[in-house]
Amino acid sequence: MKIDFKKTLDAYSARHNTFRTLVVPPLTYLMIDGRGDPNTAPEYAEAIGALYPVAYALKFASKNTLDRDYVVMPLEALWWAENMASFTTERDKNKWNWTAMIMVPDWIDRSMFEVAKASADAKSHSDASSSIRLETLDEGLCVQTLHIGSYDDETPVLDELHHRYIPSSGLTMTGRHHEIYLSDARRVEPAKLRTILRQPVAHSAESASL
Repeated sequence: MKIDFKKTLDAYSARHNTFRTLVVPPLTYLMIDGRGDPNTAPEYAEAIGALYPVAYALKFASKNTLDRDYVVMPLEALWWAENMASFTTERDKNKWNWTAMIMVPDWIDRSMFEVAKASADAKSHSDASSSIRLETLDEGLCVQTLHIGSYDDETPVLDELHHRYIPSSGLTMTGRHHEIYLSDARRVEPAKLRTILRQPVAHSAESASL
């Protein structure tokens, strides 16, 4: 049976116009880092182009050698900037840092990853695949919601999340802004894009004691 983790993991469940607090378990990702406007920076396009061949190589290796098949997960990204206003309000994308990621099952081990990456490196005309790493991300307590619409229309949602919902809930932001792209932007019109927006948080008292 092919597993679709979007349907089995609670971390991939979100509702439009609803903020939900949840604990996200440690998850394993293919990751690659970069900086700059995702719409214009060649580095971002190269990173995405490098991630998918490794992700699919791992899927087929899992199916063929372990008899464990699964749906390749959607693209995700962590976003941050030295001044987060350049991300949440000013939207100065040239100042953005990012980690592009694809989640893989926890049974994918480092040896499988190294084989898949070597195979992708051999077929690639880009140096980006050599920068991919396998890493576990433990976000813990988070708040998330489903945004429907273009990426540039996220600003009011993020403003509500950061400046009203999180403080009024006795929480403070801790980790990096996380987006999960449930829609393929190449095939879905901007107004219908579905994106999970996630923010790691801590209870204010806990944060103050750290």
